[in-house]
Amino acid sequence: MNVRTTPTRLRASLDRVREAARRTVRDALIPSGPPLRPTRRAWRFDALVALAIGISTVYYGIDNVGNVVVREIAPGVQHAVRRPHGPGGLAFMVTLAAVASGALALRRRYPLAVLCVVTAATLATPQSVLRLTFYAFVIAVYSAAVYSPYRVATLAALPVSVLLVGTSGNSVTPIVPNEYIALLILVPMAVAAVGLRTWKLRTVEGRTRLSALEREQAEALRRAVEHERARIARELHDVVTHNVSVMVIQAGAARTILRSSPEQAGEALLAVEAGGRAAMTELRHVMGLLTMADEDEETRRDADVVDVAAELAPQPGLDQLETLVGRVRDTGLPVDLTVTGPPRPLPPGLELAAYRVVQEALTNTVKHASGATAAVTVEYRPERLRVEVTDAGGRPCADAAAGSGRGLIGLRERLAVYDGTLNTGRRLTGGYRVEALIPLEAP
Repeated sequence: MNVRTTPTRLRASLDRVREAARRTVRDALIPSGPPLRPTRRAWRFDALVALAIGISTVYYGIDNVGNVVVREIAPGVQHAVRRPHGPGGLAFMVTLAAVASGALALRRRYPLAVLCVVTAATLATPQSVLRLTFYAFVIAVYSAAVYSPYRVATLAALPVSVLLVGTSGNSVTPIVPNEYIALLILVPMAVAAVGLRTWKLRTVEGRTRLSALEREQAEALRRAVEHERARIARELHDVVTHNVSVMVIQAGAARTILRSSPEQAGEALLAVEAGGRAAMTELRHVMGLLTMADEDEETRRDADVVDVAAELAPQPGLDQLETLVGRVRDTGLPVDLTVTGPPRPLPPGLELAAYRVVQEALTNTVKHASGATAAVTVEYRPERLRVEVTDAGGRPCADAAAGSGRGLIGLRERLAVYDGTLNTGRRLTGGYRVEALIPLEAP
């Protein structure tokens, strides 16, 4: 049984090895990123490098054709090396130098292919003139390590190329002359030091930019919070000021006529109740800006105070001006409502801003112009919406305090979102005028 299963296990092991080799080859052919697209300046630089290396190596090859170099390999022991000679040798060395140096012009675009070409040229170079292609090989190795997107293939090719070229020389004819060894050690050290300093400077710059970005984000967050607070404050001011002012006036009227006209006092109290419900409905909308969608059980119990229909009502718009004017009329202030032009659907935020203009202006009239008459005009034009509220002037209520002007400031901020303007001031004939002009898109 063991004899039969042994070939099966061996075949399974061979299959696993073949599959692993297949995956390795497939992974080696998959780039880790897109190939580099050199700029025109990089192309010019690489062409100049290839030209400089080519000229110097061709000159070196011509200068060493047919020369016999005698080197002392031990005390009293000399070795003579004859360089390639004749027209064939010269053409061969010029070809190798041209191939190795010319390939460097493509070292950024095809770094791995350039490494293979230069390695082959270096291995084909005679040992006595390895310097002919060695410097091009050094640049090709660097380019493959830095620019090649095929990381697995590059990590496999680099040590193989270095090992092949490193073992192709001999001690009699060194690739690098002895007088240049110190230079080849110091130059990489200088380059490494410059690179380390550049890396440190870039790191410091990156940290500085990150700190500046964090400060900008914190400042933007602070401004956003302030903007949101101002928006909620405007909503609370518009909702509470209007409805509470109307309720106070209605409650005062009910208290005055409670004994003499109980029926009228009851109607006034009903108006107070309606105003309270309207205030609760709008406050629910405002509080929705502050609370999460998932409310706890206590919040749900508090919400039961408001009617379900009122809770689901949308934010007020121009179609509810009649209701608003009706509540103000119940306080004893005569109000005329005039709508000119064909009404058309507008963005909800724009309608809410226009509604708040009428609401704030009528609230100020109720508080500061008791006994006056008011007129509301809404004019639909093709290019803009015009809302005007005027009053004939009157005396302030007994409990009316001096206004802070926050309501009008909030209206201007609302309208500025839609590029609208607010004009306020006293009329020549007496009273006060509030006019809002809001640009509209062409229907």
